[in-house]
Amino acid sequence: MNFFSIEQIRHFWRYFKMDTPLFLLIMALSGFGLVVLYSASAGSISTLYKQIFHFALAISAMLIIAQIPPYLLRRFSPFLMLFGIFLLTLVLFFGSSSGGAQRWLDLGFIRFQPSEIMKVIVPIAIASILSDKTLPPKPLPIFLSIVSIATIVLLIARQPDLGTSLLIGASGVYVLFFSGIRIQILRNTWLNLSLISSLIVAGGYIAWNYLLMAYQKKRIMTLIDPSSDPLGSGYHILQSKIAIGSGGIFGKGLEQGSQSQLNFLPEHATDFIFSVVAEELGFLGVLFLFLLYGLIIYRAFVISFQSEDNFSKLLGASLTLTFFTYIFVNIGMVSGLLPVVGVPLPLISYGGSSLITLMASFGIIMAIRKHKSPRYLQQ
Repeated sequence: MNFFSIEQIRHFWRYFKMDTPLFLLIMALSGFGLVVLYSASAGSISTLYKQIFHFALAISAMLIIAQIPPYLLRRFSPFLMLFGIFLLTLVLFFGSSSGGAQRWLDLGFIRFQPSEIMKVIVPIAIASILSDKTLPPKPLPIFLSIVSIATIVLLIARQPDLGTSLLIGASGVYVLFFSGIRIQILRNTWLNLSLISSLIVAGGYIAWNYLLMAYQKKRIMTLIDPSSDPLGSGYHILQSKIAIGSGGIFGKGLEQGSQSQLNFLPEHATDFIFSVVAEELGFLGVLFLFLLYGLIIYRAFVISFQSEDNFSKLLGASLTLTFFTYIFVNIGMVSGLLPVVGVPLPLISYGGSSLITLMASFGIIMAIRKHKSPRYLQQ
């Protein structure tokens, strides 16, 4: 006896405003991630069950957010931004500490990291500011956007969490980029480039001598020469490179990687799980992973650029580019091309808070695809 007809299932699916191609690609990548995580955790069923629970929560969040029309996000974006700043301020005064960092709020029944929700709030707020008028934006919206981004970056950097602050700042800068602004301080192109280069060098000097902490400087020096401290600060990178290089074309097979299974590779279920993919599934496994990532990014960009209003275009494109940035930073980190920062590999690494934030972003992109904008917002 059939309880549901195909037509009823289609009606149910359309009702929940889910973009089918994007949803299927996300599920395919998530399934691949669960297989890799099971292997990376040495066949730990409890770890697998916990991650499945995280996925259930994250998909629920994506489903709920996909029902919210983007114009409502735009309307309430100032309140979201003020709420986020309020939470980050609470962290500085009342946050709980772990590992030398004060990044969490403990409410008794739940402990969460407010900087995670800022990964979504910042693009929403900046897209709202810049899309208020025609694009490219005028100087005042640009100034307000830069001040807003800088405020969030400084609050998160004070926790300290420099990696997350820079990535969240980048998500806001991406909105500025897609809005069509031009950086032109002087009329002459070469003088303009020289001045911008000088500002970057001066900023780097100030950051190195007055802003960066000792452990952050050590990470940068380790990036340049990890073999200088092979059993200390360079251990992570060296073991990760060994794992990546030993996989070859076809890999060693699931649960057969010596670096991960024998615990030479640190954090092999979280930040360094890409090294497990390369070691156990080889170059072909990495190509398959890149293919899924590429298709998700392509589909998300198509949805964003086909939207009817500037706010949806800016928000969807910036969330998509932010997703790419997390992939790029994680792989660059474990490959020794970037300093080691706590950035998980999207939809693959073990964890709950970052996964829920990521799925919320995809929920917004699906909402952009399925909800029509009011005519007064279509520009």
